[in-house]
Amino acid sequence: HAIEWHQDVRAYVARGNASAKRNDSTVFADVLTAYYREMPGKGNEVFQLVADGNVRVVSPTQQVFGDHGVYDVDKQVAVVTGKDLKLVTTKDVVTARDSLEYYEARELTVARGDAVAVRGTDRLRADVLIGQVKKLPDGTTQMERIDGAGSVVVTTPTDVALSDKLVYSVADNVAVLIGNVKITRGDNQLNGEAAEMNMTTKINRVIAGRDAGGRVSGLLIPGDPPGAAAGKQPCACCPP
Repeated sequence: HAIEWHQDVRAYVARGNASAKRNDSTVFADVLTAYYREMPGKGNEVFQLVADGNVRVVSPTQQVFGDHGVYDVDKQVAVVTGKDLKLVTTKDVVTARDSLEYYEARELTVARGDAVAVRGTDRLRADVLIGQVKKLPDGTTQMERIDGAGSVVVTTPTDVALSDKLVYSVADNVAVLIGNVKITRGDNQLNGEAAEMNMTTKINRVIAGRDAGGRVSGLLIPGDPPGAAAGKQPCACCPP
C-alpha cells in the first residue's frame, strides 16, 4: 500500500503485502521496517529488519511462519515469535511456543518452548531443540543433527522414550538419549542412564550409569501363550 521514509529514526517502512529480499531468502509481512545507518561515501546500509503480521521467511530449502520477526544483519541472527510458530523443510516440520531462531553464521536453528520436530512417523519433543544445518556442494542446506534439552520425548510407531537430553543424527536416523532414560514398547519398559535408538532397525540399546550401580532395570511382560489368542487352552509345555 505504501512505502514511507522516516528520516528522524532512519527507517524505511513498507506497508501491505510487503517483502524484502536478501540473497536467496525473502521475508513477507503485513509491515516491514528497515532501519539503516549512513555510511560515508557509500550511501545507506540496512542493519536491522523488523517484520510484523503474517510473517513468512522463505528460502530454497525451508519456510518459517510467525507473527513477529527481527533480523539483525550485523549478527546474522533472525528471531521469529508469535502464535503457531512453524518451520517447514522438505522432510521436517518444527513447531515451538516461544521462538524460532536462526543463526546464519553458525548455521543453527533453535526452537524454544515445547519444541517439536516431526519427520515422517517419528517425533522429537523437548523444551529446546537445536538443529545443525549443513551446506551442500550445490549451495542448498539440509538438517544434519538435532540436539534437545529438557523434558525430552521421542515417539516412534513402536516406542516412546523419555530422557533429559537428546542427540539425533539425521543421516544415521539414530537418537542418543542421556539422563534418566525410560524406553517403553507396549507394556515393556527399560530404564538406564543412556540409550541409543535406531529409528530404522527399531533396535534400542540401553546403557547403565554409575549411579545405577552399573545395571539396567526393566519391566518385561510376556505375551500370550500359543493358542490363547484363538481361545485354545495352552498345552503342558506352555503354561499360562
